[in-house]
Amino acid sequence: MEALPTNLQRLQGKVALITGASRGIGRATALALAAEGAKIVVNYASSRTAADAVVAEIEAIGSSAIALPADVSKADQVDGLVNAVMEKWGQIDVLVNNAGITRDTLLLRMKPEDWQAVIDLNLTGVFLCTRAISKIMLKQRSGRVVNITSVAGQMGNPGQANYSAAKAGVIGFTKTVAKELAPRGITVNAVAPGFITTDMTADLKADGILQFIPLGRYGQPEEVAGLIRFLAADPAAAYITGQVMNVDGGMVMA
Repeated sequence: MEALPTNLQRLQGKVALITGASRGIGRATALALAAEGAKIVVNYASSRTAADAVVAEIEAIGSSAIALPADVSKADQVDGLVNAVMEKWGQIDVLVNNAGITRDTLLLRMKPEDWQAVIDLNLTGVFLCTRAISKIMLKQRSGRVVNITSVAGQMGNPGQANYSAAKAGVIGFTKTVAKELAPRGITVNAVAPGFITTDMTADLKADGILQFIPLGRYGQPEEVAGLIRFLAADPAAAYITGQVMNVDGGMVMA
């Protein structure tokens, strides 16, 4: 990916924090927002090597980036992450809550710890990160938050009671926080990917899934990142808040 000409960069001088940005949708989003001129915080939980590689890609197109570790399900680590960003750049203009995990199995086999781990990261992590940056954005009287939910949170998916519940929770959270922060000009939206080609879907059997996707293929991380880029950077998105937008090849049609 190449950076846009400076005069066309819509996030020039802005700072974007992306959780779980070392791979997949998070990596694609980091590169997309960097192309818009944003300074990028590449958050990661464990893979420093992968995060550093994303930073190198961003720097190669002429933008600035730092890799910062944090388990976003832990309040103290989220506070440390946000404090580190503020010490480095003094502002946070975009938050993309992307970090997530799966612990798939049928309900009767699901262990309480597998339920809790998914809820803690995929839902509580969104709460902790959004709460932490909301104070900053409220003071700035501006900001854009994009939460990554899933079609599983809209329609359910066998073997994913924990994941579906967490992602449904993200939708309700998004709508409530959008109403709370709107008076200060802050937008909060959710993007619901369908089946996207990432490490998380690598073990799935495509034949049984593709029949439910009208476009007949998996999506690419860059296609999800394109919508996030619009919501985070485009002036035309300034009047969009509290919405859930799907990138799913037509799987879910209201």
